[in-house]
Amino acid sequence: MWQLAEIYRANRDFVESGGLVLAVILGVVFLMWTLILERFWYLRTEHETAVRELVRRWDARRDKTSWHAAQIRRSWVSQVSMGLSRNIPMIQTLVALSPLLGLLGTVTGMIEVFEVMAESGSGNTRAMASGVSRATVPTMAGMVAAISGFIFSVQLERRAEFEVHRIADRLSHEERP
Repeated sequence: MWQLAEIYRANRDFVESGGLVLAVILGVVFLMWTLILERFWYLRTEHETAVRELVRRWDARRDKTSWHAAQIRRSWVSQVSMGLSRNIPMIQTLVALSPLLGLLGTVTGMIEVFEVMAESGSGNTRAMASGVSRATVPTMAGMVAAISGFIFSVQLERRAEFEVHRIADRLSHEERP
């Protein structure tokens, strides 16, 4: 139990060292990772069920070669594409927002350093170190969040494109024997 209390204290101290901006970055990271995990969950569960149902419906059709059938096929592939790409633009926006929030933390931390220097001169290094910490911690957190989110958002985007092509191929225009 004491280990959990120690972990809590360490996290609390980390957030306090970065200031309010770090708390906002952590909120953005939480939302971003919630959306990323939701997309992976969707791909592993609901998407596969939807694909099976779509292929079953397509295979049950008699007409697969007419213009009307091609339009139905295009519509179904488009619906799957929309389902696959849902939340990916939001994830990409949060990825782009993370380093900007880190930069905001840098600016607010440096303002704190300059305020300390203006009030007490350049001799109060302890107060200046606190401001420098508030400047660097959010920057680091924003960059780490952006890098990790970027890696997974690209992976999700590529997987969505691959799945759309795979489904389009499975709903072929030819009659199956």
